[in-house]
Amino acid sequence: MAKARDPLLLIAAGGTGGHMFPAQALAEAMVRRGWRVKLSTDARGARYAGGFPHVVKVEQVPSATFARGGALAKLAVPFRILGGILKASVANLTDRPAVVVGFGGYPTIPALGAAWALRIPRAIHEQNGIMGRVNRVFAKRVNAFACGTWPTDLPEGVQGIHTGNPVRGAVLERAGAGYIPPGDYPISILVIGGSQGARILSDVVPAAIASLPDQVLANLRVSHQARDEDGARVTEAYANAGIPAEVEPFFTDVPRRLSECQLVISRAGASSVADISVIGRPAILIPYAAAAGDHQSANARGLSEAGGAITIPESQLSADSLARQIMLVLDNPGGAVQMAQSALGYGIPDATERLVALVEELAGKS
Repeated sequence: MAKARDPLLLIAAGGTGGHMFPAQALAEAMVRRGWRVKLSTDARGARYAGGFPHVVKVEQVPSATFARGGALAKLAVPFRILGGILKASVANLTDRPAVVVGFGGYPTIPALGAAWALRIPRAIHEQNGIMGRVNRVFAKRVNAFACGTWPTDLPEGVQGIHTGNPVRGAVLERAGAGYIPPGDYPISILVIGGSQGARILSDVVPAAIASLPDQVLANLRVSHQARDEDGARVTEAYANAGIPAEVEPFFTDVPRRLSECQLVISRAGASSVADISVIGRPAILIPYAAAAGDHQSANARGLSEAGGAITIPESQLSADSLARQIMLVLDNPGGAVQMAQSALGYGIPDATERLVALVEELAGKS
């Protein structure tokens, strides 16, 4: 168990799974190395902290964004951010971190701002191929900038270090799991999408799958992650087509389902792309068109160019276009195997170790 004299890593991450999952992976690795770890986030981010090691202390620090709320809320943003930076500074003076690592999102502003003011060694890990706003602001104010997707669109003068995107321990346990290609036996499709933009998958995917040939449907089962408000109609759509389907707002065992499926249909969030490639599964990626800076298209590009995925722009997505791409995989076992192998070759299973090495290097310079 880590003791008070052990070095402290402060991780700052925003309130989405895309930020929190790689942060969790780093926390797990640093705890195993005897470090103390704290997580700085806001109330929304704290909801994703359940998977972190129990010894990680979660500190909720005030922050805000101009992207939400009315005029009064926007006027209060600078004051909330300043209050968060002051609170983080007091905490850091009381228990000084050896390193601070930000994973993106506006809740990271107080931790990174305080680390910059106190000259604490600090780094950013950017998951996406297009940088988030907060990471862009701090890019020239950190000692190291780690990139999960390569290439990443970096500001002039910032040199990125390609670490890849850390994946959770449950994903690493199934890294490179043997792939069973589609055939005349039970086959599985996994449908996953982030909470933002998941509706279009619920609109299109069941109809696309229902239109597949009867000989395919006879062997098919589906796991579909859908938002609460879409769950009932998605369940009904599969039932009406006679397709066995599990429909849930969130699967806690995505790594298992990934390793057991023949095809995954997914948004192109950085963590999803990392999980797919580390386990090694054929994928159809549908980048979220409204993602800031169209960063999901940038995330999908590398895996598609490597031959591990088919990318369908949202503007071209329909039940017919998706069904055609599904059949390209399910009706071509040899091609599906090649896609799985290409995805695996694109993956970076040691991304966490690369990020750990960066943290320990910064700690050695502190």
